[in-house]
Amino acid sequence: MRTYLPIALLTLAACDPQGMADTVGRRAASTVVLPVMQQEMATPLAQRATDCIVRNASAAEVKALARDVAVVAGSLTESNIRAIALRPETQSCLAAKGVSWRG
Repeated sequence: MRTYLPIALLTLAACDPQGMADTVGRRAASTVVLPVMQQEMATPLAQRATDCIVRNASAAEVKALARDVAVVAGSLTESNIRAIALRPETQSCLAAKGVSWRG
């Protein structure tokens, strides 16, 4: 019975509500970013670009992007996506995934 206690504690520690919320928010943000990127490039490249942009967005930016779920992204959202995409770390991600885009 004692050997199960450490396993149970590790399992509970793995349940991170903040991490779960971040994952859900980033998935929602991806649904906003992808259509914007599809306006600029073919879908396979747009999917890779979306991944890089969402990965490099701050928590506040993810929240702002996710607000546009189920609506067409407005000019402010498109501007935010471009700003994230132009960051050096996002550009490195894009280059690593074979996506060339300068916004």
